[in-house]
Amino acid sequence: MQRASYASVFVASILIIAKFVVGLVTGSVAILSSLMDSVLDLVSSVINLVAIRQAVQPADIQHRFGHGKAEAIAGLLQAAGIAASALFILFQAVERLITPQLVEQANVGIMVMVFSTVMTGFLVLYQSRVIKKTMSLAVSADSLHYKGDLFTNVGIIIALILVGYWDLHWADPVMAVMVAAYLGWNGRTILMEALDVLMDSELPEEERHEIVALIKENDHVVDVHDLRTRSAGQTVYLQFHIELSPDISLQDAHNISDDVEDMLFEHYPGAEVIIHSDPLGVSERRDHFIDEDTEA
Repeated sequence: MQRASYASVFVASILIIAKFVVGLVTGSVAILSSLMDSVLDLVSSVINLVAIRQAVQPADIQHRFGHGKAEAIAGLLQAAGIAASALFILFQAVERLITPQLVEQANVGIMVMVFSTVMTGFLVLYQSRVIKKTMSLAVSADSLHYKGDLFTNVGIIIALILVGYWDLHWADPVMAVMVAAYLGWNGRTILMEALDVLMDSELPEEERHEIVALIKENDHVVDVHDLRTRSAGQTVYLQFHIELSPDISLQDAHNISDDVEDMLFEHYPGAEVIIHSDPLGVSERRDHFIDEDTEA
């Protein structure tokens, strides 16, 4: 994960330098908005690098559940930065629409944006491989920025072509408005994902049903209820009750729980699993549980 963050920092730094120079030369608000986006990408990548370093630290005396939520906190910071950048770009674009300004040397801008698109494409491919292996929220949020950059870069290239060859100067600020809208949507997406982790939202319902099915693969488990799930960083937390025959010994119940844990670890490496064994037919206090229509 840290290598992915270093790669993001490197790419963002190169693109910032290139877009800054060309933005000054051309005066294109679309390129300047893309520059702001790249600055935001760099800040986000640095935040991710710090967050990932913290998130992979083992649990300690003060943080016995680990540091996985550091990635979600980084997501909140990214969302705030994205919102601020989107507003700044929007104001600049509206000003250009009201008071149009000529874009100079559009060809230079087109070449730089093509270069930017190629660099970003290679980075996105690399990040996709890392996400498949780690399921990192921080890398996923970072990749979301760059995936969107691919589309906005193409849009900016089209806008510069319209400006350079057909003198349609309105295309430049209009594309900047679209970039601002895209950034705002991305910010909302990252914000919601971060809040889900920080508020201990349940795993998707389909995944919950799959977990119940896995547990029931053990022939000794009669039923499953009160499943509670959450995630923090790369760690998944599973907590549930299993109903067992009242005639088995405590040692047998313990062994069954261990078998269920081992099965879950195969699908969720590094997960933390808490199992409560109930004798079949015995009622229990339900002060802290939610009654559901489903078995879990």
